Amino acid sequence: MSELRLPTPEAFSAFPFKPYDIQLELMRHVYTCIEHGKVAITESPTGTGKTLSLLCSSLTWLRDEQERARAGKLTMQTDPSDTPDWVVAQTIERQRRALEAEEAEYASRLAAARKREAQLRRLTRGHVRKKPRLEPEDERADDTPIDDEEAYLPDAGDVGDEQCNLSSAVLALMRKLQRGPAAGQEDEKEPTCTKIYYASRTHSQLSQVLHELQKLKLKLNVAVSTLQQPHSNATSSTSGKRPASVVEDADNTLDEEGSGPRAVSLGSRKQLCINERLREKAGDLDEACRQMLGEKGKNRCPHLPPADEETKMLDLRDQILAVPKDIEELYNTGQAADTCPYFGARRAIPQAQLVLLPYNLLLQRNAREALGIDLAGQVVIIDEAHNLTSTLLSLSTTRLPLRTLVNARHQLSIYLTRFRNRLSTTHALNLKRLMNLLDALHQYAEEWHTAQQTKQENELKSRPSEVEVMTSAELLQKLGRKTEGVNLLEVEKYLRESKIARKISGYSVKTLEKAAGQDAVKLAKLARLANTTPPLHSVESFISALSASSDDGRVTLSIVDSQVEIKYQHLNPATYFQEVIDTARAVILAGGTMSPIEDVVNQLFSNLPAERLSTFSCGHVIPASNLQTLVLKKGPRGGELQFKYQQRGDESLIAELGQILLNLTNVVPGGMVVFVPSYAFLNAVTKQWKSSGLLDKLNAKKKVFSEPQQSNEVEVVLRDYSSEIQNKKLGALLFAVVGAKLSEGLNFADDLARAVVIIGLPFANLGSPELRERMNYVNRLEQRRRAALNHASAAANARGAKDAGTELYENMCMNAVNQSIGRAIRHREDWAALILVDTRYASARIRSKLPKWIESGTTVAESFGQAMKELGRFYREKKSAS
Repeated sequence: MSELRLPTPEAFSAFPFKPYDIQLELMRHVYTCIEHGKVAITESPTGTGKTLSLLCSSLTWLRDEQERARAGKLTMQTDPSDTPDWVVAQTIERQRRALEAEEAEYASRLAAARKREAQLRRLTRGHVRKKPRLEPEDERADDTPIDDEEAYLPDAGDVGDEQCNLSSAVLALMRKLQRGPAAGQEDEKEPTCTKIYYASRTHSQLSQVLHELQKLKLKLNVAVSTLQQPHSNATSSTSGKRPASVVEDADNTLDEEGSGPRAVSLGSRKQLCINERLREKAGDLDEACRQMLGEKGKNRCPHLPPADEETKMLDLRDQILAVPKDIEELYNTGQAADTCPYFGARRAIPQAQLVLLPYNLLLQRNAREALGIDLAGQVVIIDEAHNLTSTLLSLSTTRLPLRTLVNARHQLSIYLTRFRNRLSTTHALNLKRLMNLLDALHQYAEEWHTAQQTKQENELKSRPSEVEVMTSAELLQKLGRKTEGVNLLEVEKYLRESKIARKISGYSVKTLEKAAGQDAVKLAKLARLANTTPPLHSVESFISALSASSDDGRVTLSIVDSQVEIKYQHLNPATYFQEVIDTARAVILAGGTMSPIEDVVNQLFSNLPAERLSTFSCGHVIPASNLQTLVLKKGPRGGELQFKYQQRGDESLIAELGQILLNLTNVVPGGMVVFVPSYAFLNAVTKQWKSSGLLDKLNAKKKVFSEPQQSNEVEVVLRDYSSEIQNKKLGALLFAVVGAKLSEGLNFADDLARAVVIIGLPFANLGSPELRERMNYVNRLEQRRRAALNHASAAANARGAKDAGTELYENMCMNAVNQSIGRAIRHREDWAALILVDTRYASARIRSKLPKWIESGTTVAESFGQAMKELGRFYREKKSAS
C-alpha cells in the first residue's frame, strides 16, 4: 500500500441522487475501511440502498487509487535530488503522454469490440441456429479404442519418478515444447489491475448489482468519444437492464459506454456452456467439458479455439469487458461469437476492474485457482453476508456414500489388474496404498452398517440408526493394520498431481462397455457413468479433508437413503475464510440483517487483531412511526405463549394461536405473513384448525395460503397471494416457514405484508450430532481463551459469561428470525407491524439480538388486550395518513 493515504471524501459525486445521511455514513465507512486495509462488517437494512452505496464507495476508491497509482508511475523514474527541474518536468510529461497513448489504444480496442458485438448480434437476430450433426459415439474419428491402452497409462512426468534421470528443468522444457508454439504465450502472465471482487449468493442478485451499477455517474476509464470530442457532454442512464438495441446500435452512437468500470460476471460451465451436444447429454457437464479439453480433431469442443486461433478468444474477452454483462447476456455474447463464454470470462479477469461472482467461486481455493483469481492486494465485498458462515461450513463438508466408495474400489481394481506390470514403481506403490485405504474404509463401513442393523433388530424398534462421530485420527485407528504406514498427505498429493482418477474411470468404463456387448440397457447406464464425476474424485476430496483435518474436523457415519454415508464436517467456518482475509487488501461483509454482529465476529474473526476489524450498523430510512414492533406474551385467554418444541403439539396452545391470528385479521389491512418454526408445525396447526373449523373462519377474513415444500410450486402460490391482495379488499394471509424458501430474498413490500408475525423461536434440533459437535467445539475454544487469561480474570469471566455453545445455539436461531423479519419494510415509504409471538422474546438477552433499528422501538405487551390496542392505534394512524 502506498504511504500516501487517500482522504475519505465528504461527498460522493457518483451517487445518482442526494444520499440519505445513513447512505453517506455507509459510503464513507466503506471507503475508509478499503483505504486502511480493514475487515468491515456492515449492516444496512433492505430498502436503504445498500448495494448502490457499496458500489459507489468502492468504485470511487478504485478511481482515486488509479489516480494515485498514475501519479506514482509519473514520478517513479525521476530523481529530483540531482536532476535539473526542466529535465524532471520533461520526463514526467513524456511519461504522461505514453500513459495517455496506452489508455487511448486500450479504449479504442474496447470500442472496436463493442462494434463487433453489435454486428454479431444483428447477424444472429432472427437467425435459427442449426444444431451440429451428431455422429454416433462409436463412429467418432478420434475415439480411443480399447486396444490403445497407452492412453490410459499415467503420463510421464505427472509425478516425481525415481527412475527418471532427467532434471526437473529439462522435464519442464519438454512439456513446454509438447504444448506447442502457444506455450510461451500461456506462460506469460497477463497484465492485471486493482479490482473489486463483488460476491453474492445467487446470479439473480448479481444481475441486480449490474442494474444498480448503471445508475452510477462514475468515469473510471477513458472513452473514445471523450478523446475525439472533448467538449461533448456525457450522458448517464438510470434505466434498468440495458436493452439489446443499445448494444446492437453501439456503432451508430458516441462511445461513452467505455468510461464505466470494466466488469465481468463469472459463472459455472453449466450456466455458460454453449455446446448443444454436451448440454443434451445426461450426466456431469463439468466432467464432460474437462474430458473434451484434452481431445483433438473432431472430438475437441468446436467453441474453444485452439492455441493457434487465440485471436477469437481475445476478441471475446474484449467484448466481455467492453460492456458489463450478466450471466444471461454473457451466454448470448458467447453464442453470437461462437466462442466459449466460460473460458472467455476467465480470460477477462486480469483486466477487469469489477468481478461479479457467486460465493462458492470466491470462497473455495480450488475454484479460485481454476479461474486464475488472485486476491493479493484486491478488494473483496461479500453481499448478503448473513449466509457466509453457513456457506463456509457447507463448502467444507465432504460426503462419501458407500456406493461411491464401492465404485471407486471396483474401478481401481479393474485398472490394477490390467496395468499392474506396466506401471512405474512410483505409480504402483501409490495405487497400492490407495487400494489398501479403500479396502479398509469399505470393510469398516460394512461392519458398522451390520452392527447398526443388529442393534436395531435386538431392540425391536423401527427407529433411525444411530450416528457415530469421531475425529480423523480415531477413524484411521479403527481402519486397522491395512492403513498403517499410509500417509494421507502423500496419497492426496499423488491423486491431485497425477490426475489419474479420470484415466482409471475412463478405462473401467471402456472395459465394461466391451463386456456389455450389444445390451442397450447396460450401454445406456455406462453412457451416463462416463459423463459423471469419477468416483475417485469424491475419494480424493474426502482424503484431502482428512489429511488437512485437526481438532476442527469430525468424521460422521450415518445411514442416508438406506446406505452408509461417511461425511467429513469442518467445525470452524473461519479456517477456509482466513486465506481470503490474509490475502486481500480489504474485506467488506454487508447484509441487511447481520445481527447479532457479535456472532459473526466470534465465528469468523476471533483471531483477527482488533485494530483491523471495523463494524457498522445503521438505522432504517423509514421514520420510527412506520414500524410497530410488539412482543406477545399472552393470548386472548390469558395463557402464557411459549412455543417450545415439546409444547408444539399442545392442542390448547394451537387453539390459542388460532384465536390470536383470527383477532389480528380484524385489524391488519392487506397482506399478513405468518412465519412458523417448521413444516411439521405448519401441518399440525393446519390439521387441527381444519377439524375445529377455525381455518374456515380465517379464510372468511383473509384467504389463506401456505408455503409449499416443492420449490417449483412457490411461484404459483406467491402469484395467487399477490393477486388476492390486489383484487380483494380483505387481503390475504400467507403461512411461511422460517429458514425455508419464503424467508429470504423475497420482497413483501407495501400491501403484500402490512404485518409479519413470527411464531415461537425456531431453534435447531439439539438431537443433531453435527450441531452438538459444533457446540462442544465452540465451548472448547472458549475454555482455551479463558485459560490464556490470568487466573483471576478467567474466574471472573467464568462466573459472568454464558456458555459459548448456548450462545451459538441462540444466535443461529435469531439469525433465522432476523431474515424473516426483513421481508417486510422494503423502502422509505413502506410501513408494517412486526409481531413476535412467544414470551421468550420479552427477554432482554433475546431482544438484544434483533437488529438495532427494530429492537429500539419494541414494545412488550403484558396482555393481549394491550397488544390489540397498540396495533389498532398504529393502523388507524396509517389509514388516516394515506
